[in-house]
Amino acid sequence: MRDIILIQVSGGDRPGLTAAFTRILAQYNLNILDIGQAVIHDTLSLGMLVEVPPTAESSPMLKDLLFEAHKLKVSVRFLPIDHDRYEDWVAGQGKDRYIITMLARKITAGQLGDVTAVVADNALNIDSINRLSGRVHLEGEASDDDARACIEISVRGKPNNPEAMRAAFLQIANQRNMDIAFQKDSAFRRNRRLVVFDMDSTLIESEVIDELAREAGVGEQVAAITERAMRGELDFDQSFRERVALLKGLDANALQQVQQRIRLTEGAERLIGTLKALGYRTAILSGGFTWFGEYLQQKLGIDHVHANQLEIENGRVTGRVVGSIVNGQRKAELLQEIARREGISLEQVIAVGDGANDLPMLGIAGLGIAFRAKPMVKETAEQSISTLGLDGILYLIGVRDRDQAELLAAGYRR
Repeated sequence: MRDIILIQVSGGDRPGLTAAFTRILAQYNLNILDIGQAVIHDTLSLGMLVEVPPTAESSPMLKDLLFEAHKLKVSVRFLPIDHDRYEDWVAGQGKDRYIITMLARKITAGQLGDVTAVVADNALNIDSINRLSGRVHLEGEASDDDARACIEISVRGKPNNPEAMRAAFLQIANQRNMDIAFQKDSAFRRNRRLVVFDMDSTLIESEVIDELAREAGVGEQVAAITERAMRGELDFDQSFRERVALLKGLDANALQQVQQRIRLTEGAERLIGTLKALGYRTAILSGGFTWFGEYLQQKLGIDHVHANQLEIENGRVTGRVVGSIVNGQRKAELLQEIARREGISLEQVIAVGDGANDLPMLGIAGLGIAFRAKPMVKETAEQSISTLGLDGILYLIGVRDRDQAELLAAGYRR
């Protein structure tokens, strides 16, 4: 019988530690069955599962490893692994894997404790925990509003009750002022290729039609209709026509004035710049107006824009739109059309929006994200982000802060 031994090394990290131990294993012609290494605050934790061939003896090898550990001032432990236990472990490699992403301004022990308790309640095994956000100074570097923290947890198994698990995560997120994403770990999760955005209150902070209404002196009436429509209480097409009709007679110069007041949502430029550097295609699918969508297209380098064309005659808004309205169903259709044109499967699409009319496209995308969304939308969408800016989406596709910094340093900043 071949011996199977788990070797665990821990202690202060330094260059050459792993090489020193693997050099000894090589002398005895051992096979590496599994290996993992992590360094936390200059402290190394290295694990190697090794197979000792029948022609080799374990004792001299273990003695050499102990001597090397003493010389390097680290600890080493050995754990024999029963063959049946090893085979059970191998059989588990076909189990489903999921990624849990925790996002907040700061990650606390309480937040992590709540999340891992839900993981345990669902009989899932944690394979690894990684920090995607950068290291932070204790003082002075960033305000709480600018801070970002993200932990990614890889788990294995089948949840006892997936819907109850998601509900528990949503409750924790609301109570703990954080976001929790739960995704199947698949090849598609790591290979998204297209991101489509709603515009108003998603890519930009404001609702453009409300801003235009203020210029026309009908702000309160339009805002009330907008809010009811975004909550899903009104048919979008009807409410949209009512709001646009209230803009009749508005001087077209007001569009330029509103455009100058537009503020991009936190993290928008960082997100788009990073996505472009990684080769993603991007699109705006908006129930707003092409005037503003095309402005953002030029500013950010967006690839596709589909929105409503506001009719203007003799320098005045007529109160009508040209062509069909880009409503929720039309957004979903446009998403599918763009994906086909780009040769991308729906599983490779990320859709981001905040309102009820975004739900159809969020539902068909491989990753649908409700961003700072209304409660009904947040509860319906598969994933949501409320505590961070738009660049928090990068964490959901596994992009680390240092990856983003590398891309920006290489000149991909817009």
